Amino acid sequence: MKREYGWDAISRDPRSVVTVGTFDGVHRGHQAIIDYLQQRAEAQDGPSTLVSFDPHPRAVVHGEEVPLLTTVNERADLLDEHGLDRFVVIPFSNDFAQLSPAAYVKEVLVDRIGVQEITVGYDHRFGKDRAGDVDLLRELGAKHGFAVDVIPPQEVDHDIVSSSTLRTLLAEEGAVEQANDRLGRPYRLDGVVSRGQGRGRELGYPTANLALQDVRKLVPKRGVYATLVTLPDGHQQGGMMNIGRRPTFDEMNVTVEVHLLDYEGDLYGATLSVQFLQRLRAEQKFDSAEALAAQLSEDEERCRTVVRPLA
Repeated sequence: MKREYGWDAISRDPRSVVTVGTFDGVHRGHQAIIDYLQQRAEAQDGPSTLVSFDPHPRAVVHGEEVPLLTTVNERADLLDEHGLDRFVVIPFSNDFAQLSPAAYVKEVLVDRIGVQEITVGYDHRFGKDRAGDVDLLRELGAKHGFAVDVIPPQEVDHDIVSSSTLRTLLAEEGAVEQANDRLGRPYRLDGVVSRGQGRGRELGYPTANLALQDVRKLVPKRGVYATLVTLPDGHQQGGMMNIGRRPTFDEMNVTVEVHLLDYEGDLYGATLSVQFLQRLRAEQKFDSAEALAAQLSEDEERCRTVVRPLA
């Protein structure tokens, strides 16, 4: 897959069959669009091309903090796995946001990227103030010589799949199993193992403290989770992850740390990829370190029942 990050990297190809959107999460709704895009690209004998943005448009236009379900590189890797031909990332800026819908289509899609056909979701909006909609896109397509295909909303368990719903499930509820159903895969965090205070080791549960590779990445709600951890050599190990402030020890900073089941070794400086399988419990404050250690023993047994079939 060609990865074209930034204006200077974009190479125009008028045969391109394009879809446009942030595609944060590459969830099952997105996947339906991608699958259809690839069918159309094959029929039109052109490269399947996904145009995305970084940073997230809402972070620029409205100044919102938008936690990412997928970093740009994670997005690219997922799209590559789906067999996409070309991934274009446009740097989203205030100047870019001021382009009218007509100027955006002509200057960016037609002149810069190249397009013979475009596939979009039913609610696609574009241009300054999101003034452009599917009807306008069809008008501009007729003017500039490209076709427009529209994909209807995608549902899982009768719910519309959306990135905002996934953020709510993960960040506010810690409902990783429901989120995973909508993603079509386990939610994932990548991080570099850094030095901690050794609290876990003192309790008999040494943990790898993770420094996230992108601070914008969404971290699920505080609590304890059963996870599957991919080590640098590709081996997968069951893991019990804690996200929280360690209230038993009156600490305030939120840490992301994972105890690897049946593992011994030095992982400092290594990059781990953690897949969330199930939420075991909420964050709790215990009366003593001994009470916490007893609870961790119970958590471990539950964790093993979840990860045993997978690790």
